[in-house]
Amino acid sequence: MRFAAVLIAAAMGLSATASAATAQAARAAPDPARAESGATPASSGSEAEQKGLAGQAIDRVKQAAKQAGDILTRVPCLAPKGTSRKMGSLPHVARKLIDGQPVVIVAFGSSSTQGYGSTSPAHNYPNRLAARLRRQYPTADITVINSGKGGEDAPEMMARLKSTVLDAKPDLVIWQVGTNAILRNLDPAETGKLVEEGISAIQAANSDVVLVDPQYAPRVNERGESAGKMIKALDRLAELRRVGIFPRFQVMKDWHEQQALPFDSFVIADGLHMNDWGYACFAQLLGDDIIRSVGQIKLGVTVPADVRAYRPM
Repeated sequence: MRFAAVLIAAAMGLSATASAATAQAARAAPDPARAESGATPASSGSEAEQKGLAGQAIDRVKQAAKQAGDILTRVPCLAPKGTSRKMGSLPHVARKLIDGQPVVIVAFGSSSTQGYGSTSPAHNYPNRLAARLRRQYPTADITVINSGKGGEDAPEMMARLKSTVLDAKPDLVIWQVGTNAILRNLDPAETGKLVEEGISAIQAANSDVVLVDPQYAPRVNERGESAGKMIKALDRLAELRRVGIFPRFQVMKDWHEQQALPFDSFVIADGLHMNDWGYACFAQLLGDDIIRSVGQIKLGVTVPADVRAYRPM
């Protein structure tokens, strides 16, 4: 599967190509101020050359964007087989979509929510998720707010919960938490208490909640015992509070161990953060869960959150 890693590396280089092409296009494009003032170029030949360079640069930008857009076509995003995990019903999101009202989603978390490791903001998971949902619901008004801040975990997140999450009046909060707690040797039980407090505040504000557990990556796996405790703590908390949980650790473990993807095909060189492909696949599977939940409610299926199964497409 080293071929998959090569494809991913190639995809990650596309953004740099696009940026360089954009810069070249900007340099090559005629100056609007000169045109408006009546200034004439040195020669018609150089003007034609500039237009030709600009056109070529724009074409390269478009081609790079197209290639980046089908990253999951070239390296498919496959769901884990035989996975059965709990996913909440998300009734607030579903009702808003059914009623044709605007939907606000806040992606709350640390650097992997902020998008560290992606080659551009367009490739972070909140933006990928927004694109996935808008394709599914083209007439809906869907806003996904990225409230990720690198280096944080539950203590710092709780300090800004009101200002960066609740004040946005979200219908859904996707809370990625626990990785930095593992790396900082924080007590999983203490992290759990803070997350439970945060869930209570979010639910009191009439918002749905989905937790996202830590990633399966070399830096996290070095602290396997602590990671296991954190994942179990978040699992128990999701069951206790009857909220959804996206099993990111299990999904990424499946990529590596069952689908035989090398780490460098979905994790960057720091051994911790996902790359463009990792964020894209994560967003697709999470989006599939949200879409499925909405579909269940539209069909009148009222199943308690604690017995819903995680079966991504």
